[in-house]
Amino acid sequence: MRSPPLPQETRKHVADPDVRQRCGHVAIVGRPSVGKSTLLNALVGARISITSKKPQTTRHRISGIRTEPGVQFVFVDTPGFQTRHASKLNERLNRAVRETLADVDVIVFVVDAARFTAADRAVADLLPAQVPVIIALNKIDTLKDKRALLPRIAEIAALREFAALVPISAERGTDLPALKEAIAQYLPPGPLLYADDVLTDRDERFLAAEFIREKIFRQLGDEIPYSTAVVIESFEHEGELRRIRATVLVDKSSQRAILVGEGGARMKAIASQARGDMEALFGGRVFLDVWVRVKSGWSDSDAMLTRLGY
Repeated sequence: MRSPPLPQETRKHVADPDVRQRCGHVAIVGRPSVGKSTLLNALVGARISITSKKPQTTRHRISGIRTEPGVQFVFVDTPGFQTRHASKLNERLNRAVRETLADVDVIVFVVDAARFTAADRAVADLLPAQVPVIIALNKIDTLKDKRALLPRIAEIAALREFAALVPISAERGTDLPALKEAIAQYLPPGPLLYADDVLTDRDERFLAAEFIREKIFRQLGDEIPYSTAVVIESFEHEGELRRIRATVLVDKSSQRAILVGEGGARMKAIASQARGDMEALFGGRVFLDVWVRVKSGWSDSDAMLTRLGY
């Protein structure tokens, strides 16, 4: 379903229909836990952004590249806009969202088909007027009665003029071709920004840290994962083997005890699962050594946040 035509100032994003090649940046935004990272992975066709059922999993801007005949999408996953924890980390995450929105060709605003909340409205208020916004109404597979979509669509459409509204399921891949088609027509003409076999702008070192952090989110409750960060101390290649040493930072000794687990069992499980994901994506064997260290106040330390790349 499409909304009325875009205002004149946004038409510069719509390429001539005769143009044979389009390429541009597409921000994927939304409140925490609406499925932004799952959607990025589904659109790219590879697991490059970590996911979990816990809110606020994504902390870094990460781009996933999908190249198809005549078009290259550079999808940019962003952190969910942070309101839950007050810290310098959250200040940096929110700034990253605002900066991303100001520097893309198209915005995909991901909304849960089951509910539209005050947090969704807060994200909608951040969206710049001059950039085309496409609504991805996600998780339609969870609705028993699809007629429930109609009032949700009407509620969202009343906020502003959107370039398109596409009901999807990122988890099942439902109607993702329709979403890509809606995005493509708003990408500008131009040469490819990346080689056609590149999947992400991030290196293996970054991805290794993210895989470890993902497993921490999946194994533990809400508070402890949010109080952790992962530092890759060393990343060495020995032929086809990657030898990685990582440190997980926590705020308190009690958090370290929970993360390590009895006899180190929980951390061993986390490291084993992360190693499996690394080997699948990197295409080679991985030796992974993970330690846990208490570093109180890391999320409010400018020096530590800069080291962690925030």
